[in-house]
Amino acid sequence: MKTKVFGQHDEATLRQIETCIEAGGERGVLCADGHKGYAQPIGGVVAYKDKISLSGVGFDIACGNLAILTDAKRSEVGPRIKSVMDDVVRDISFGIGRKAKARVDHELFEDEAWKIPPIGRLRETARDQLGTVGGGNHYVDIFADEEDRIWVGVHFGSRGLGHKTATHFLKAAGGKDGMDVPPTIVPVDSEIGCDYLTGMRLAGRYAYAGREAVARHVVREILGAKILEEVHNHHNFAWQEKHDGDEFWVVRKGATPAFPGQRGFVGGSMGDDAVIIEGVDSGESREALYSTVHGAGRIMSRTAAKGKFERVGSKRIRRDGLVRHDEMMKWVADRGVELRGGDVDEAPQAYRRLPEVLAAHAGTIRVLHTLHPLGVAMAGRDTVDPYKD
Repeated sequence: MKTKVFGQHDEATLRQIETCIEAGGERGVLCADGHKGYAQPIGGVVAYKDKISLSGVGFDIACGNLAILTDAKRSEVGPRIKSVMDDVVRDISFGIGRKAKARVDHELFEDEAWKIPPIGRLRETARDQLGTVGGGNHYVDIFADEEDRIWVGVHFGSRGLGHKTATHFLKAAGGKDGMDVPPTIVPVDSEIGCDYLTGMRLAGRYAYAGREAVARHVVREILGAKILEEVHNHHNFAWQEKHDGDEFWVVRKGATPAFPGQRGFVGGSMGDDAVIIEGVDSGESREALYSTVHGAGRIMSRTAAKGKFERVGSKRIRRDGLVRHDEMMKWVADRGVELRGGDVDEAPQAYRRLPEVLAAHAGTIRVLHTLHPLGVAMAGRDTVDPYKD
């Protein structure tokens, strides 16, 4: 078997990662937070020779996490967490298609990649959206670690730029819609492969710039603190890497790079701790292609958690989901989290517990810091966002 599996998974998820291998992948990894995704599992890693999977990277190109350690202390921030979170949602735009409340200028808008026609058409919208967070499971959080030091953590990707870039190239490559489809794979040295990699890398720069703009604003302008350290990583991306002496294009979809000594920020749900991890060198980590989880991982779909509308005669009736709003709020309140936005499809009950998925990767990573959420900001309950991972 070419696939290394961590944790327990349903048959549909296991089958999906094997489909990626059968379609041309040389090696695969399924992380413990994995679940079924578009053509490749979330939490899935596939290594290709001279090829890249456009659907593997997915629609939210370069979605990732940034955590910033500040010089602020819990004793300073905790008593004013309500006003801090009010300031976060006042200053930062959450939700679909939103423009930044203050335009963020960046040198990436002079990148030569904008000369590629389908990408160049997206530049002005990308300017407007730089520094916005989006919806779904994307967030801005305030944490305290085991030493009561304050961290700011954010999770989001390349917004409309990445979504539209992915949509264009998937269509050009003949990709099919749906989850139960084979991966859309192109040679890296083909015209479409070269143009896609250029667009992907630009989206990667854009996502990094957006996360830095948001998190640094929260640290400096809202908390009035200084930046001590930053831990930053993509988890939807393709990297050219060497493993066991061979060159591969490694496509991680909802999986964090964890090479020896490399740090990563991994979040839980809105009501659970997050962690700063570091990759270690071991036989198992080499089998894992130096990859680990990007979060806790869903145990139910958004629809299952939230419910859906059904037509009964001439009426549309909402069928309740598996998670009630009051249950979500109780979980968050019991853990002392100040929540802004969010809905039951992102409730803690819809996710695995992060310590359990981390335990499944024992021997491949070490936990450096545990971060307890004091405040969580997400898009509101009525927001639908196509740019989430």
